[in-house]
Amino acid sequence: MSVERFKRRIRRGEYFPPFLYLSILNTCNLRCQGCWVDVEARDAIDLGALNRTIEDAKAHGNAFFGILGGEPFMHPGLLDLLAAHPDCYFQIFTNGQLITQKTARRLREIGNATPLVSIEGRELTSDSRRGKKEVWARTVRGLDHCLEAGLLTGVATSVCQSNIDELLTEQWLGELIQRGVHYAWYHGYRPVGPKPNFELALRPEQLVRVRRFVTEMRAKLPIAIIDAYYDGEGKALCPMSTGVSHHVGPKGDIEPCPIIQFAAETIHDKRGIYETMRDSAFLKDFRELSAQHTRGCVVLERPDLVKQIVMKHGARDTTVRGTAMAELDAMTPRYSQWLPGEEVPEKHWMYRFAKRYWFYDFGAYQNVAHDAEKRVRALNLQAALDKSALDQVGGSADSSAAPKNALNKS
Repeated sequence: MSVERFKRRIRRGEYFPPFLYLSILNTCNLRCQGCWVDVEARDAIDLGALNRTIEDAKAHGNAFFGILGGEPFMHPGLLDLLAAHPDCYFQIFTNGQLITQKTARRLREIGNATPLVSIEGRELTSDSRRGKKEVWARTVRGLDHCLEAGLLTGVATSVCQSNIDELLTEQWLGELIQRGVHYAWYHGYRPVGPKPNFELALRPEQLVRVRRFVTEMRAKLPIAIIDAYYDGEGKALCPMSTGVSHHVGPKGDIEPCPIIQFAAETIHDKRGIYETMRDSAFLKDFRELSAQHTRGCVVLERPDLVKQIVMKHGARDTTVRGTAMAELDAMTPRYSQWLPGEEVPEKHWMYRFAKRYWFYDFGAYQNVAHDAEKRVRALNLQAALDKSALDQVGGSADSSAAPKNALNKS
């Protein structure tokens, strides 16, 4: 397994992630609130570069790849890419609207991909969140085409203020089960990019609510539920900091994760992606310094640290808009998944077993003495400030944000 190969590598001090996420193009047919991707741009990784990248990763034990965008089904070479690698498995992050019956049947014939269809709310919420009309109907139509073709199919939701009460429910999961969906993926909305929507960000108690819901439903309902931010004991982690995943942008830039849009290397390096990632001082610093300061999301909690690492390595802005550094400067530190004292362990034996061996922190935090007590004090202080602000403005304050420098000191 790729994770076992990864564990053997890190014992030698070598890091190459078992899970690579490839944003194969920028272009998208939707205009979602708070999206950080330059969706009106035309950047795309050509099929030759994608094949070389995957072949190199395969040679070192990788077999699973996440395919992102933009909207991946707008890439003219997507199906050819899948067909070229029958020994791999691909998860395609998609809004589903371009998956016709013909496309779904072709995916079934190729037999090595699972569509993960993004649903951000019911009818009205979907239109509002995704910037178009009839989003719900068109997305569900694509979802049904996948299920009718017999594809292993999932539904992903970026949980935020506008959809938490609609989609973080047992009723919603029951509807997915009845429809035939095989798995769900809940992840918290991250307000980053050129037009972050801070009002959509979850409050700390809502992050705990999401985690508690996921563990309870895993033990209750016949549907798999994916998460990427917690180990089996419910302790927070960051997949980038642990080294289990990194990201390739639509120009081939090798980035720490999708929301860190800076790079010092590309997949076009003649060394190949394995050696380039393994030898990257930029990625190494991001993993280690992030892990030293937080078990959560370094971008949300410590944008100043992100800037520091970027400047140290002279990393380039990988966006088309060219404003990634200004966006960091404008960010207000806020909370992410690291909430000491609020850990929710897995309830289902299968998830406990799987995470014990194949999804944990891989030692990233073992030599780090995080000050959990100081962190809790900062959380309590912020809760009091939030309540005061809400009382003063009638409930409209951005209560997911921390006071200036509060997280930097926690």
